[in-house]
Amino acid sequence: MKKSQLSCAILAALAGLSVHAQEESSGQAKIETIEVTATKRAESIQDVPVAVTALNGEALENMGIDNFQDYVEFLPNVTFQGTGPGQNEIYIRGAATTQSNIMLSSVQALQPSVAFYLDDQPVSMAGRNLDVYATDVQRVEVLPGPQGTLFGASSQAGTIRLITNKPRHDAFAAGVDTNLSFTKDGEMSNALEAYFNMPLSDDLAVRVAAYNDKQGGWIDNVPNVPGEGGYIGSAQVINRISGGPLADAAAMDANRITNPDISSNTEAAVVSPQNDALVEEDFNDAVYAGARLGLSYHINDDWKLLVQHTQQTLDTEGVFAYDPTLDGEQSALRFQQEENKDEFGLTTWTLEGRLNKLDLVYTGGYLDREIDTLADYTGYTNGGLFSAYYVCNHYDTPDNTADERCLDPTKYFKEDTSTTRNTHELRFNTTMDTPWRVTAGLFYDEQEIATVGQFKIANTEMTTFGFDNLQRTLVGNEGINSDGGPFPSEVSFINDITHTIEQIAVFGQLEYDLTDTITASVGARWYEIDDIYEGSTSTVDVSRRIRAFGTMDADELAAVGLDPEAVNAAVQSGQLQVDLLDDDGVLTVDDTIFKFSLDWKVNEDVLLFANYSEGFRPPVTNRVGGGLSSNQAGKFENFRIPVYSTTDTLDNYELGLKGDFLDGILRVNATAYYSEITDLQTSRFDPTNISFLVFTDNVGDAEIQGLDANITWLATDNLVVNAAFSLLDTELTRVNSELEGIAAGVGTELPYSAGFSGNVNARYFFEVFDGKQGYLNGSVSYTGDRYAGMVMDAYVMEDATQLIYGTGSGLKIEQHADVYEGVTYADANGDTFRGGRYVQESYVLANLAVGVTNDAWKAELYIDNVFDEHAVLNIDTQQFTPKVVTNRPRTIGLRFSYDYY
Repeated sequence: MKKSQLSCAILAALAGLSVHAQEESSGQAKIETIEVTATKRAESIQDVPVAVTALNGEALENMGIDNFQDYVEFLPNVTFQGTGPGQNEIYIRGAATTQSNIMLSSVQALQPSVAFYLDDQPVSMAGRNLDVYATDVQRVEVLPGPQGTLFGASSQAGTIRLITNKPRHDAFAAGVDTNLSFTKDGEMSNALEAYFNMPLSDDLAVRVAAYNDKQGGWIDNVPNVPGEGGYIGSAQVINRISGGPLADAAAMDANRITNPDISSNTEAAVVSPQNDALVEEDFNDAVYAGARLGLSYHINDDWKLLVQHTQQTLDTEGVFAYDPTLDGEQSALRFQQEENKDEFGLTTWTLEGRLNKLDLVYTGGYLDREIDTLADYTGYTNGGLFSAYYVCNHYDTPDNTADERCLDPTKYFKEDTSTTRNTHELRFNTTMDTPWRVTAGLFYDEQEIATVGQFKIANTEMTTFGFDNLQRTLVGNEGINSDGGPFPSEVSFINDITHTIEQIAVFGQLEYDLTDTITASVGARWYEIDDIYEGSTSTVDVSRRIRAFGTMDADELAAVGLDPEAVNAAVQSGQLQVDLLDDDGVLTVDDTIFKFSLDWKVNEDVLLFANYSEGFRPPVTNRVGGGLSSNQAGKFENFRIPVYSTTDTLDNYELGLKGDFLDGILRVNATAYYSEITDLQTSRFDPTNISFLVFTDNVGDAEIQGLDANITWLATDNLVVNAAFSLLDTELTRVNSELEGIAAGVGTELPYSAGFSGNVNARYFFEVFDGKQGYLNGSVSYTGDRYAGMVMDAYVMEDATQLIYGTGSGLKIEQHADVYEGVTYADANGDTFRGGRYVQESYVLANLAVGVTNDAWKAELYIDNVFDEHAVLNIDTQQFTPKVVTNRPRTIGLRFSYDYY
């Protein structure tokens, strides 16, 4: 039974560390071979001709992994990027790109490139992957590389499957797991998990698992002290980003509230926000609470039914990133209460049976998810085209010159999102004794994401916003309010969007034994996906706008504030694509993808294989598609936001080895691969040119080549050594012309993935009193440098950081372009900056554990992050100054578990 959060199990599994051994009748210990269903057939992991990593529940527990910060070292070929629990994206083998930030994930997010499955149900979602707590787990399977023929659209770069323990009909079993830990300069954490399994009759059995895990915080929300790394605020930044509306921004900055001659906010030209009421130590708490109920019924000898329901609530407070302008790595500055409540219920059912020579499986699921988010949005003042109009009173005065002041910039974002997902799959496996085998099936999927996002952007002390002036700067000349008056309340902007995705697919795979040792296979999947994007914002009727592009009716285009002639010219030139939209504004895409493989069983211990596979992500409709760039200089002359991003595809070629050597005490699984990505999708935000809200775009093409390897060695009867590493080389090979000078250029690396990552884990067993077994476990991992994001705006953000906080971030930046080379990052005023990206620097982590166990119970003392390393896991720039997501500091704890069976 695994006792940890879902993401823990996932990321541990990615390391490929199997520490359990099985003993042959001869007495020779050998490495355990796990049965997996990576090809939707039950097979030994060493016989499946695809790259796959799997850990069973016992191996997961033996790793002693508690949470993401503790097991980040077990990530040799996977990136887990995000801003905290329930707010992360998974990338595999370097196929990474900039994703939407949490404020917009429900409105304008790319589809995931890695699919996540709970048992047979896909539960991955755009922007916010489902963060399931991993309790009572049978195994975790990780399949790197495209898995689209069997697992569908979001399996472009890989698939992760969490397989839970099912009800057993043979015996009663129960167990409990407790965990108590203390974090350096942080709060105590505690967890309690339990399960029981009970046969109710010969044909009916039930299994229940429940958990409550409180993860104490370690980051402090400190008082804002301008001049000491605190938030000062800058009229110069507001003026620059807003296109120069303030007459003398530098003079205003010189007369800010930090001036000793100014005693109150009412006298200051630039007001710094205050957070005294929110100052709190260790304010980033997370609590996972939930339960899973499973009921298994054996209808007869050939048919059986399984029904399961999982209910979970994830509550977080605070933020999981620190401000690098402050001293130390455990301090943050927030000016609004931060909360995130993420609750879901997932009901699944599986009917398995046999029809003559066919095994039949029908599986389905219904997911209902509710997310309530409250977040600090004060950073909007740091960027966003209209900052001056929301926070400065320049346009409040009749002559637009008197009493220029920038008021308190404190803001918030509140979002309520309801998500449902309904999936059905019917598949058949042949069971005849023939040299060929077939897996075939039908798949249906319907997702709906309905979200209402409320933004407090404007300072409510302002009486009017000079809408005539504002309208001239807006994309498409669209106003803020239909009546042109002041905002009726502190909520100044609203997104009310419903995004529906419907998919049908037919898939199949044929395997044929060419000889007793050589097998060829071919797989294919035909799919059709409808993307339906409806709703409105405070400024745009999104539904009508998309329908107007579907019909290209001049009157409808004009009705939504667009110039019909200019839009038609953009379509004719290929700058805008609208051919996938029908008259109702439904975006439809269909295609067929393929997979081919050849494997050779050299002997009973060695398998060689070669694969070609295809993966894809479907298009994404843009909320503000067709909007004209506010900056008409250079490459942005006549530029319009794409109506939708087009499909990006990944073609993958790989050679693999799976082998047991030295009489079964050494296992080496390795895969070399080469991938080509065409029309790579990215979430794009350029505050100096387009719009504060992001949109999706296709940045260009990329190539990826690499090598993954997992090694397990039974060094002695008492010592097990595991190692895993990833070598990776990524490169942008083409950049779309309008993104030159914004995105990193041709020849640069994709974000988030290190050129080398690796880890070593050793577990030593020894006898203790009364025949009990003790063990000592140690691990060391290394993760190399990684770029933060796709856009080379680090110098722009660093300049803003200097002006807003009075100091730089101190983070490493790598320059990609220079002012004098003619490839620069330019703002709306024409000022140029060097092009560069933040670097998430390399780090080394180490864990230790010592424990004692018998067949029923286990007690363990552990130290995670032994050397108290503050790793840079992610540099979050969603509010235009960098924040650093880091791991949990040194944590010392005690685990105890007991199983009865």
